[in-house]
Amino acid sequence: MRLFVAHDPQIFRAILVFVPQQADARDIVQETAVALWQHFSEYDPSRPFINWACGYARIEVRRFLRKSQRRTKLSDKAVETLMDADQGEPDIYEERERYLDSCKANLPSEHRRMLDGYYVDDESVDTLARRHGRSVEAIYKALQRIRIALMECIERKVMEAGR
Repeated sequence: MRLFVAHDPQIFRAILVFVPQQADARDIVQETAVALWQHFSEYDPSRPFINWACGYARIEVRRFLRKSQRRTKLSDKAVETLMDADQGEPDIYEERERYLDSCKANLPSEHRRMLDGYYVDDESVDTLARRHGRSVEAIYKALQRIRIALMECIERKVMEAGR
């Protein structure tokens, strides 16, 4: 349980890559926790816990996407490709987190406030729309554009690092 709690934020962020709705991602985190609990006897402590846990998270993401009507944005092949690319070296999560911090620092302050409001402070899109003087649809689109910009920035940094 201590390992899971210590890595919960990383697991949550890894799931958000594939399922950007926080409520859905939290549900998947819970399902992942159950799977990890059931299979903990299979965990090899000589290997990084986060990689093992994210393997189960990917299984739960696949299960969610199969059941979900919202998966029209990504094909099964696209999801598989993303998930396969996500399996990697133990330090990759820390590296990507550093890149995310760097990329986020380069965003306009309004975009950072929007991201923090949604992902850190757990504010609803309605609340963000009121605060930023925009429509709900505009906030959804802005968040989508910001996520894409961050993803592209991180990918550039990964390529520059030769990964």
